[in-house]
Amino acid sequence: MTGAFRSRHRGETHVFDDLKTLLACASPRRSGDELAGVAADSAARRVAARMALADVPLRRFLDEPLIPYETDEVTRLILDSHDAAAFAPVAALTVGQFREWLLSWEADADRLATLAPGLTPEMVAAVSKLCGNGDLIAIAAKCRVVTAFRSTIGLPGRLSSRLQPNDPTDDPQAIAAGTLDGLLFGMGDAVIGINPATDNVEACIRLLSMLDDIRCKFEVPTKSFVLSQVTTSIQAIEQGAPLDLVFQSIAGTEAANAGFGVTLALLAEAQDAAQSLKRGTIGSNVMYFETGQGAALSADAHHGLDQQTVEARAYAVARAFSPLLVNTVVGFIGPEYLYDAKEIIRAGLEDHFCAKLLGVPMGCDVCYTNHAEADQDDMDDLALLLAAANVNFLIAVPGADDIMLNYQSLSHHDVMRLRHLLDRRPAPEFEAWLARMGLLDEHGRVPPLPGSAPAVTRLIGRGARA
Repeated sequence: MTGAFRSRHRGETHVFDDLKTLLACASPRRSGDELAGVAADSAARRVAARMALADVPLRRFLDEPLIPYETDEVTRLILDSHDAAAFAPVAALTVGQFREWLLSWEADADRLATLAPGLTPEMVAAVSKLCGNGDLIAIAAKCRVVTAFRSTIGLPGRLSSRLQPNDPTDDPQAIAAGTLDGLLFGMGDAVIGINPATDNVEACIRLLSMLDDIRCKFEVPTKSFVLSQVTTSIQAIEQGAPLDLVFQSIAGTEAANAGFGVTLALLAEAQDAAQSLKRGTIGSNVMYFETGQGAALSADAHHGLDQQTVEARAYAVARAFSPLLVNTVVGFIGPEYLYDAKEIIRAGLEDHFCAKLLGVPMGCDVCYTNHAEADQDDMDDLALLLAAANVNFLIAVPGADDIMLNYQSLSHHDVMRLRHLLDRRPAPEFEAWLARMGLLDEHGRVPPLPGSAPAVTRLIGRGARA
């Protein structure tokens, strides 16, 4: 079933040649789509595209691949792994009807989990384009994706964190200091992960060994990894490195993944290698993936798709490998793809929504580059919205300033504040460790550092008595 889509809005008939064009024109405005020449050229055309998209049957995304099956292994993965039985309850719905069902009481956590294998990235990208930010939050908040290795991530009432103590010279002492600082704030229950300044096997093994020494010395129930390319991780495993998780950046097309130096077969090889180590104590999810809107477009490997739809296809790649953690690095690529805070916030909510509907354990690096039209207050806004949407984890760096990658993220105290504000706790195994170490009080809060808040309280008390 092929053919153009038409919608009449304010006396004008709008024609969209195919599904790819319709999805692109229905997307909220963003700089990357405009630079790629796929965006709607007016707000009226954007509204008309959404009206037409609402009437598209979900089944049509199975019948009309956006990238040909014969030329793209991600398309083959999406279609070959589709679970028709899981899809059956919503198979008769249009995109608009699917949105209404997702917002209903009937669409609870159990039903959404059962449905996930029956959804394709294109379906969830389509419905996201009909949702307001509040819809994205309300629906995603109902989705539960739970994974485990040494701690359990994604349980209700929990907000985990990745501790990211990067250093521009890979100085082990500086990284160790940043790690201990984060642990004092209760960070690191999702993972302790380092972006290395150099990607070679020797540096990877050195940093992995240092992190594992800290973990073992303090008996921390967490994981550690170095964000080296997957082939580096495989070589480190072969040389006996204490590697917990295999990391890889991924995208939504075969060509974009080739730009990262990976194929689906290579990811499967890495997964097998990591699982062979049997380092997990309560689970065996060993993969960690990062994504981000604009990755495929920046490699000219987007096949004419809008950047949000091609981003959602990356989650099908992630889903195939049962990862422990996945996160979007939402504002990292820059204003050429997400121009300002409005676009960054929307993209973060879209990415989390689409991944969770597909059954992917999604977190977020709430971040921006210094040449984007955004600031730290905007990141506070996005972090709060994502926490309300039950994001699996957030990334934190000392002082919110990543001195190695030169971008702005969240700080340790930002995540701690969200936990206290929304009554969210770390992973249960990590929470128990914090309590044993005296880093969590009887109310489940990280206690103030010695000589800080108590001293201020005493001064205020003296002033009041005076």
